[in-house]
Amino acid sequence: MSNVSVDTNDSSVNDNQPQYNPRRRFLTVATSVVGAVGVAGVAVPFIGSWSPSEKAKAAGADVEIDISKVEPGQLIRVIWRSKPVWVVRRTPELLASLNAHEDQLKDPNSEVEQQPEFAKNAYRSLKEEYLILVGICTHLGCSPQHLTDGAFAQYAEGIAEGFFCPCHGSKFDMAGRVFQSVPAPSNLQVPPYFFKDDNTVIVGSLGEGENA
Repeated sequence: MSNVSVDTNDSSVNDNQPQYNPRRRFLTVATSVVGAVGVAGVAVPFIGSWSPSEKAKAAGADVEIDISKVEPGQLIRVIWRSKPVWVVRRTPELLASLNAHEDQLKDPNSEVEQQPEFAKNAYRSLKEEYLILVGICTHLGCSPQHLTDGAFAQYAEGIAEGFFCPCHGSKFDMAGRVFQSVPAPSNLQVPPYFFKDDNTVIVGSLGEGENA
């Protein structure tokens, strides 16, 4: 810390000292005020840019899905965080067939963390009937096709329905579990979600009492 010298001598103003000029004083004050207003005008939009836009907020928001009209066997698509999300209403017959091909899967028990804790089961879902997945292949990000009515059997013998990625040939069953000997390294992702009621699913967060 530097020392400050204090002059206690009460002397008169020196004749060589500049004299007070009212007009100059006015111009100095006016210039300062205009400069301050200009800085404030620039600062407002700059500070405003720190806040996320409404579009950005919406991009990360939860998505509410009405499933009341989804028929058994039907798949619907929505967008959540700029990603496709599938909701499939699986039939009892399809659910019963899921354990028949586990020996052909890379991760039949969902050991790799691609789902919330509640989906670490054979169905990879909160309710067995409804499968909810992020529709992006875990290889290079293509979107697989949903093949039904026996069309999937050409890629997995004896399995009538599943997801096939046309980009590099990865395939997944109707629980989103990846088959062996394909490029995709892991099962399809299950997003966080919960059922608001019997007809409404909220994708993007977990309900009370659900584990992450």
